[in-house]
Formats: sequence, structure tokens, C-alpha cells
Amino acid sequence: MSTITIAVDIMGGDRGPHVFFNAIKNILRDFPHVSIIVCGDASEQANYQTLITQQYSTRLLYECCEQVVQMHDKPAMAIRQKQNSSMRRALDLTAEKRADGCVSGGNTGALMASAYYVLKTISGISRPALATILPTQDQGKVLLLDLGASIHYNAENLFQYAVMGSVLMEESEGIDNPKVALLNVGEEDNKGHSLVKHADSLIRSFDKLNYIGYVEGNDIFAGKSHVVVTDGFTGNVALKASEGIAAFLRSEMIAITEKNLLARLLSKLCLPLLKSLHQRMNPDQYNGASLIGLPSIVVKSHGNASTEACYYAIVQAISEAESAVPDKIKSKIEQALLEH
Repeated sequence: MSTITIAVDIMGGDRGPHVFFNAIKNILRDFPHVSIIVCGDASEQANYQTLITQQYSTRLLYECCEQVVQMHDKPAMAIRQKQNSSMRRALDLTAEKRADGCVSGGNTGALMASAYYVLKTISGISRPALATILPTQDQGKVLLLDLGASIHYNAENLFQYAVMGSVLMEESEGIDNPKVALLNVGEEDNKGHSLVKHADSLIRSFDKLNYIGYVEGNDIFAGKSHVVVTDGFTGNVALKASEGIAAFLRSEMIAITEKNLLARLLSKLCLPLLKSLHQRMNPDQYNGASLIGLPSIVVKSHGNASTEACYYAIVQAISEAESAVPDKIKSKIEQALLEH
């Protein structure tokens, strides 16, 4: 198995660098073929030293960065004034091919803008898309994109998202010929505005996609499709709404089980069931939104991610690197351009 190198910006995120340090230690333990380049400021070098053991010394490097992109920094300012930041260094290492991909839990807008600035896009892709994998009712997974990489879009963008999403699910998740759907206000052909209808016709005309047509918002988690395509504004609202519902259900379940003695006793009987449900819906294992459409791999970890969640974000980057996802997207986009 060939060696994979991932650059990790440890300075982004709300919980501090230690969550990424712990995740990196677990990655090095579980993936003997993976090397990590840690991008952080000088104050974190002492913590980095504790990670180095004889076992890991050849697979772990530290890049000292003078700046940190803060959560309140504007994307343009991050690009112009923070060229020595940990985020920028992780992207530069990827652009220089010293790393096969990078992971950051930092400012989402700054990461997307900087990635676009440093890496550009694959030829034939006009805008990158932010995509994440979510659980479905049939014990499967669905990829939702775009989640807000851009709120300005046209039908061609949606067509490109469909192609990229299909490749990502096939290569990263091992789903053969994944079903692709377009999010709309109804499943009927006459529903939706002209832009969505135009996108529908573009996707239908490319026979290399397993396109099943429109789905509605309540179908995202139903397991009808493996990829759901929408614009960045709608996708971001749908994701945040689903996260809010999941948090509401968790809090309600806790409140009900603590309501009285009988509820507490019943909850103990149902504990195996509740643990199974929690594991299935645990957002940590779905952490790691991929910025696809770039010639290299960029994964965005949630800002408030735990060690476990950071671990899964790095695993996502490793999986995409092993499957050469950007190269596969490039190949399929070239096919699409020939047919269009």
C-alpha cells in the first residue's frame, strides 16, 4: 500500500489544538501507511513533541506557522494578510504535492476562499462544492451537496455537482453506480423553477450518471438516492435544519428518560437500543465535509469537533487520497464535456 500524507491545520476549531493532536495519534496508530504534517504555531510544538515516539517519528512532521486564521477573519483578509497561517500552510503543502490532502477545522469561509485561491479548480469545473455524508433510514448513506461553497449558481453548476457527487460516493464509499437525485419542491416534472428544470435536463442527458430525477426535502434521509444535489443556500439550510432536529430529539429523549422513576427504569431496559440509535446518528462519525472540484483534497472538520470527529475528518481525507478522487472527477468531467 502506497504512503499517504495528510497536512492537518490544528489551529482552527473551537476546542483547541489538543483535539487534533489526540486524533492524529490515533490515526498514526490505526493507519501505518499514513504520514501527518502538523501545521501549528510555535506554542504548540511542545505538545507535538509528546506525540513523537520511535514508532511514529518517521511519519510525523511539524510545520511551524506564525499566524492563525481566526473564526471572525474575513476570507479576503485571510488570503491577503495571513499567508503564513497554519491553514494557508496546509493548503500550500497540498499544492506543492508534499501532502496528498489537507484537513482544517478553521473558519469555513476562509478555508473555501483560500483553497480556491491556492489550488484553483479542476478544468471544466466552474465552482467547487462542499459535500458531506449523512445517514439514511435504510442503514445507508447519502451525500448532500452543495452546503454553501457558493450561494450563486446556475444549471451547469448543479450538473457538475451531480457528476462530482457521484464520483465521490463511488470512489470513497464504494457504492457502485450511485443513484443521483436533484432536490426540488416536488417530484413531478412540472414542479420547480426554470433553473432546476434546466439542470434536470442537463443531468438526464449524461448517460454516465444513474440519475433518478427529483426528490423532496423529506426524502434526503429516506434512502431513495445516494447523492442529493442542490444549491449552496438551500443545502446549507437543509443541513442546519437537520442538525437542529437531531439535537432537539436528543434533548427530548434525555428529558423523557429523566422524567420520573418509571421512565428511568424503562430507559435502563432500553439502553442497548438507545446506544445503538446514538451510534447510528452520532454526528462525529459523519464529520468531514469535502470541498470537491479542486485538483487536490481539502476536508473541512466541524469547528466544535471532538477528538473522535477530527479523527473521522482525517479518515475522510485518507479515503479520498487512496481512491484518487480528484483524478476520477477530472476524468468524468472530461467525458461530460465531450458529450455536451
